[in-house]
Amino acid sequence: MEELLNEINWAVIAPILIIQAILLTVALVDLVRISKTNGPKWVWLLVILFVNIIGPILYFIFGRRPH
Repeated sequence: MEELLNEINWAVIAPILIIQAILLTVALVDLVRISKTNGPKWVWLLVILFVNIIGPILYFIFGRRPH
């Protein structure tokens, strides 16, 4: 197990994890604050939480209603 952790290129993985955390946080805050979405909020919550980086992006593209 230690060999695997030593072989991971953290210079590539760390920015991806940071971007994922930021997208997840911003999408969840927006989902809580917005009054209506395209579809049920609970479905968007599941998409945001379980579809990793793509889930929050899908929410921002398809889930939000235009003002």
